[in-house]
Amino acid sequence: MNKRLETLLDRVSTWPEEAQAELLERAIEIEARQSGVYRLSDDEKAAVKKGLEAAERGEFVSDDDMAAFFKRHGDLLHGAK
Repeated sequence: MNKRLETLLDRVSTWPEEAQAELLERAIEIEARQSGVYRLSDDEKAAVKKGLEAAERGEFVSDDDMAAFFKRHGDLLHGAK
């Protein structure tokens, strides 16, 4: 392991909890890129479950709402900056 990284990781335990959580999220993203596998967080799993349950009940966003969403955010979804 890179010595600088090793030294930094030794200090992480002294960081505030929020900073540690941020580092963890970034590390998970990097790991996903390296392995090609993305692992959902507990919050993401809960959101997926909630969405699937809504879909099972037939609760969907209207076509008009989706059109408005893509009008506002479509460029972000297609990689524009």
